[in-house]
Amino acid sequence: MQPWCRFLSLAVPVTAALALTAVPATAHSDAVTLLGRAAISATDYQPGPDSGTALDKTTVNGITPPFTGQPIPGFSAAITASAGDESGRRLLAMPDNGFGAKNNSADFLLRAYYVEPDYRHGDVKIDGFVSFRDPDHKVPFDIVNKNTKDRLLTGADFDIESLQRDAHGNLWIGDEFGPYLIEVDRTGKVLQAPIPLADGTRSPQSPDLKAGETPSLAASNGFEAMAVSTDGKTLYPILEGPKVADTDKTRRVVYEFSIRENKYTGRTWSIDVGAVGQLVADAQVLDGHRIAWLERDNFEGAEAKVKRIHIADLDKADKSGAVKSTTIADLLTIADPRGISSPAREGEFGVGPTFAFPFQSVETILPLHGDTVFVTNDNNFPSNDGRITGKADDIELIEISIPGLR
Repeated sequence: MQPWCRFLSLAVPVTAALALTAVPATAHSDAVTLLGRAAISATDYQPGPDSGTALDKTTVNGITPPFTGQPIPGFSAAITASAGDESGRRLLAMPDNGFGAKNNSADFLLRAYYVEPDYRHGDVKIDGFVSFRDPDHKVPFDIVNKNTKDRLLTGADFDIESLQRDAHGNLWIGDEFGPYLIEVDRTGKVLQAPIPLADGTRSPQSPDLKAGETPSLAASNGFEAMAVSTDGKTLYPILEGPKVADTDKTRRVVYEFSIRENKYTGRTWSIDVGAVGQLVADAQVLDGHRIAWLERDNFEGAEAKVKRIHIADLDKADKSGAVKSTTIADLLTIADPRGISSPAREGEFGVGPTFAFPFQSVETILPLHGDTVFVTNDNNFPSNDGRITGKADDIELIEISIPGLR
């Protein structure tokens, strides 16, 4: 069996003290309500080469690199495992480039995992993965595994942050190093050269950056978020942060990319975050040009203040392309009337009648059926400890109800 098609069948238990129960959708009021919660252990290492060998051998939150196999450092994007399935029972969830930088992630393999959360018992079954690879040499610059047959992509090649499926079943990935759009088939094989932004926007890590050229985007401010139209023919990648030249540092650019024509259309919009330093972390089309997008600050635990979901209607832009947004959910104040998050573990923050999702990098939202939305976190393994101080955050998978979402 080829490495990019290897399938596992693991039931991954959450810490025993975290008893979880699914809540029927009819049980909530007009508040944003917790419906289910499950988790993958931070140290649930997956098959593959040892990783983290370029990291400092310092113990962080009880964990010391390197790691035996491949950790799952949280998820930065998720789609349903099958087109048209809005149940959320099986998802394709994608980590980013591993350890946060080009120079420390060359041994982290870029993948997306099939996951099946069981909210009744709190378990998550990891049911295989798709490995992103370039056997046909479509990537025009050197990659870490350039001299191998499979040319498996690593976190030193791309910083993958967003994921969508098109009308033909191919996957599109938003990258931050370029920033690029990367098209792969359903098995993860790169189908064409990564597509840079047509306006020349480049990050400091871009392979296209010429000697002496000033980057037009700060590091890690590329395509963290990317939505796709309901017909699977148009992408809406969004810059996570401002451009260097932007005088308004709260402005974030939304681009339009035609999958059928394989090019940017030239149309752009802008949305505003609430304050300088806050980020656009994910986006999904609800219907038409209505986009649900996720805003976060860079803090965790009790210091976290902004983890919000907004709606922006691109059809209601003003003449400059600016679009106003309406807040529909605060992920730090989620009602938990059924006690799904209780009893609390020792030192656990954000559980009880008002549940919080207090992670630094809340980077994934996925509308499912009705008013149900799936949310998960990137845990920046092993650096984040937003839930329990001194303990590396697990990957928490939750479903919430947002009344009136549609």
